[in-house]
Amino acid sequence: MDLFSRDFQTGAHDSVLSVISLSPNDKIDTFVEIWYQVFLWALFSSLFVHIVAALIAFLRLRKHSIGRWIPLAILTMGVLSPLTGGVVSSAAVAGVYRASDMVMIPFYALVWGVGQTFVVIIISFSRILATL
Repeated sequence: MDLFSRDFQTGAHDSVLSVISLSPNDKIDTFVEIWYQVFLWALFSSLFVHIVAALIAFLRLRKHSIGRWIPLAILTMGVLSPLTGGVVSSAAVAGVYRASDMVMIPFYALVWGVGQTFVVIIISFSRILATL
C-alpha cells in the first residue's frame, strides 16, 4: 500500500491530506498510523515556523552580501530537523501508545507534533546548548 493513498476497503488513513481532514471520531490505532500522523504534524509545524523565520531573515538581510543566504540555511534546517529528530521522537510516541494499547485521536497527534516543534524552539532560544 502506498503511503500517499487512501485504502477505502480497510478504512486506513494514509494520505497527507487525510492527516488534516481526520474527524475527531477517527481513531488512529496502528504504530504506522500514529507515527505518520505525529511526524507529519511535526513536519508541517516546523516548516511553518522556519518559513516565517526565513521570510524575516530575508527581509532584514537582503542587502547583505553573505547574509542573504541565511534564509536558505533556515529553510534547510526546517526540513532536516523533523526528518532526523522528528522521525525518532514520533516513533517513540507511537511506540508508547502501541505498547500501552492506547488509541490516539487526531487532535493528540497534532498536539504531539506541534509540541515537538515547540520544544525545539524552546531549546533553540535557551542557553542550554551553550553550556554543553
